[in-house]
Amino acid sequence: MATERSLAALLRSLQSTSSFEDASGLLPTATSFLSVLGNPLNLSLLSSQLLSAPALWDHPVDLHVCRKILSIFNTAAIAVLQNDNTDEPRPVYGRNRKIEREAWVKAVAEGADDKSPRWRHMLLLGGILLGFEGQNRQGLPWHTRTKLESALATATQLALEEMDTENGVDGYCVTMVLNYTFELMSDLERSKIDYDRLLPVMVRATFLSGEGLEGGYFLGAIDKDVVEVPGKKFRWSSGSPTFANFSAISARPLISALGPLSRLISHSVENVRNPDLVAQTVDYMADFVRTLMVQWRQNKLSEVDVAEEADFLDAESLQSTIPALWKLLRNCLYSVVIVLRAVLGRTINDPALASARRAPYLCMQSLHILRNLYFISSRTGQNGSSQQAFVFLAAVDILSQYPDLAENFLRSIKPSDIGQIPSHPVERCLDLFFMNAAEHFPIVLPPNVNEELLLSAAFPYLAAGANPLLLEIFEAAHSVVLVVFAIPQNAELAGKHLPFYIENLFAVFPDNLSARQFRLAFKTVIQVTAPPSPLANTQPLLPTILFEVVRDRAMHASTTPIVPTAQNSASPTPELGNQPPLSVQAVLTLALIDSLSFLRVDDLKEWLPLTAELINAVPDRAMRHTCIDRFWQAISGGEMDVDRAHCCVAWWSTRGGREMVLYGGESAEEPTPGSGNDTDEGPFMSGAVGVVAPESKL
Repeated sequence: MATERSLAALLRSLQSTSSFEDASGLLPTATSFLSVLGNPLNLSLLSSQLLSAPALWDHPVDLHVCRKILSIFNTAAIAVLQNDNTDEPRPVYGRNRKIEREAWVKAVAEGADDKSPRWRHMLLLGGILLGFEGQNRQGLPWHTRTKLESALATATQLALEEMDTENGVDGYCVTMVLNYTFELMSDLERSKIDYDRLLPVMVRATFLSGEGLEGGYFLGAIDKDVVEVPGKKFRWSSGSPTFANFSAISARPLISALGPLSRLISHSVENVRNPDLVAQTVDYMADFVRTLMVQWRQNKLSEVDVAEEADFLDAESLQSTIPALWKLLRNCLYSVVIVLRAVLGRTINDPALASARRAPYLCMQSLHILRNLYFISSRTGQNGSSQQAFVFLAAVDILSQYPDLAENFLRSIKPSDIGQIPSHPVERCLDLFFMNAAEHFPIVLPPNVNEELLLSAAFPYLAAGANPLLLEIFEAAHSVVLVVFAIPQNAELAGKHLPFYIENLFAVFPDNLSARQFRLAFKTVIQVTAPPSPLANTQPLLPTILFEVVRDRAMHASTTPIVPTAQNSASPTPELGNQPPLSVQAVLTLALIDSLSFLRVDDLKEWLPLTAELINAVPDRAMRHTCIDRFWQAISGGEMDVDRAHCCVAWWSTRGGREMVLYGGESAEEPTPGSGNDTDEGPFMSGAVGVVAPESKL
C-alpha cells in the first residue's frame, strides 16, 4: 500500500507541477518506481504520464529534455536487468515484485498510448531497447527483442508520417533516438523505415538546426571574444561567453554523437528511393560549408597561419580553446565527408544519378564543398582520410569526362588575383586547393586553357619556396607545371615555358627545394623533352643540352652535405630509398642517372662514360657509392627498354664501363689485375688483351 500511495503522490505532482524545473526534480523518483513496481497497470500508467505530463511537455522542449526522458527508461531497464542478475536484497519497493522481465517490457511499452504523440513513443521504446541490449548486454529473449525492435521501427515510421515540419523538436527527437538505437535494430526492421522522409529531417537537424551545428554561424560569433593582449597576440579566453556557447554546442546530443549520426545519414543516402533527395542533401551541405567558410574568413583567428600560431596566439588559447575549436571543426569535416562518400558511391552505381544531367553537377558541388572545407582539411593533410581521398578522386574522375564543365569548374575556383600571391592565409589555402585539384585536369583541357588558368596561377609560387608559409603551395605549383608539360598536346606550350622553369628549378635548389623534389622535377622535364614526346621532334637536342647544363653545374657544385631545412627537407620515399646526407654535386649526379633511361641510344652511348666520370668526381666515398648503387639500379633494374639495355650491357662489359664506374675514382686502391687500369692506354673489359707491342707476334 505504501508503494501505491507514493506512486499516486508522484502522479499528482506530475499533473499539478507548473514548472519544468520542479518536474525535473521528480524524474529520479520516477526512474526508481519504474525499476521496482510489480503491478503492470501501475507501470503502464507511470510510463504514460512521463510521455504526456503537462509539466514536462507543455512548454518549449529541446533535445536535452528528450534525452532525460529517454534516460529514465534506459536507466530503469538497466536496473531491472541488474536486479534480476544479483543475489543482493532488493530495494524496499521491490520486495513484493513478482513481475517477469518480459512482462515488465510489455507493461512499460503499453504506456506509449494515444495520450502522447508517436515521436515521444520512440523515447520510451528506444530507452528500453538501449537498457536491455545496449553495450552488448543481451538482456531480452530473442522474440521479445524482435517485438521491441518492430515497435520502435513502427513508431519511427508513424512519427515521420505525422511530422508537420522538418524543423520541430519531433524531427530532432526522431534523429536522436535512431542515432542511439540504429545499430541495435535488425536489417529487417531498418528496411521498414521510410528513408525518403527521414533523410531531409536528419540532414537539417544535424547541420542547419539550433540543436545541431546552427548552419555554421557559431564560428563567426567567436570573433567578438577574440581580443588582442600584450605582446601583440590574440586570446580567445576559456571564460568568454562565446566559448561557453561553443562548449554547449559540442555537448548537444546530436553533436556529441556526430560520428554515428553521419554514418546513419550516409546509410539513408544509400537507401532513399527518390534520387532528387540525394541532390537536395548535397545542397544542404553546400549551404552549411559555404556559411562555415564565410564565418571563418570573417574571424580574426583566420588571419593567423598555422605555422605562426605559436607567435600570434597566447598560451591559454593554444592549450585549451583553439584545440577544442579544431576538434569540432575536424568532426564537421569528417561528418560531411562521410555523407559525400555515400553520395559519390550512389552516383557511381545509380543510373539515375550517373546520367550526364546529374553526375557532373553533383561532382562539382562535392568539390566545392571540399574546397570550402579546405581550411580544415589542409591541417590534416590530403591523405588524412581514405574516405576524403575517395570523394575527391571520384569527383575528379567523373568530372574529367566532361571537359567543358571541368573548365567551368576550374574557372569558378581560380585564384581571385592570378599572378599575385594573396596575403590572407584563407586565400592562400584556397589557392592550394586549386593547385591540388587542377593537376588532375590538364589532359582534358586545351593548351590555351592550361596556359591561361594553370600555368598563370602556378608561376608566382615557383619562386616562393624561401617562404615557409608557402612551402606546400610551392610544391603543388611545381606539380601543376610538370603535369601540364607532360601532356603530349602541350608540347608547344612546354617548349615555350621550359627555359623559365629550368632556370627557376636551379635557382631554388638546394635552399628551397629538396633533393627528392629536384630529382623528380628534372627527370620529368627530361621525359617531356625526350622521344616519343612531340617536343623531341622540334627540339631534338634539348635533352642533351639539359644534361650538359646539369653536368657543368655538378662539376662546380658544392661537395659538402646539404643542411636540412624546412624548405629543402623531405621524407624519403620507397622509390628513392633512405639515403645518407648528400651534397649538391651528388644530387645533380643522381638527377642525371635518374634520367638516363629517356635518352636516345646514340645520346646514351655518349652520356654513359660522362656520367661515370661525374660519379668519380664525387670526393666523398659514401656519396659516391650511393651514386654507383643508383647507376647500377638504373642500367640493370628494368628502367631501360631493350635497345637501351643492350647499349648499357655492351658498354658495361666490353667497353670498360665497369672499370670506369667501380675503379675510376678509387686512385688509392690497388688496380685489379687484368682490369686494364694498370696500363696507360685506357680502360678495357675485364680479362681483355691489352695493347700489343709492335714486335709481338700476337
